[in-house]
Amino acid sequence: MTDEPDSAPTDEPATDGRDVRDLLLRGALLVLSVLAVVALFQFYTSANAAIGEWIGPEFRSLFRAAFNLLVLLATGIGISLVVRELA
Repeated sequence: MTDEPDSAPTDEPATDGRDVRDLLLRGALLVLSVLAVVALFQFYTSANAAIGEWIGPEFRSLFRAAFNLLVLLATGIGISLVVRELA
């Protein structure tokens, strides 16, 4: 009678689902980044049109700067949350 284990040891490291999770997070980061760029472009053009229509000429540059800063902060927070999950 021999004491052989039921399964032979392999050289491959054990996968605990971490690789799949990392791939899903990287895919989410890519999709979110592309969507952020498309949405940012469309929202930017629409917001600029609204600012040009509703805001007086002397305040347009100030409103556009504030708007751009808010959009940049929102996308930066979203991307940093996903990157933090990848680390």
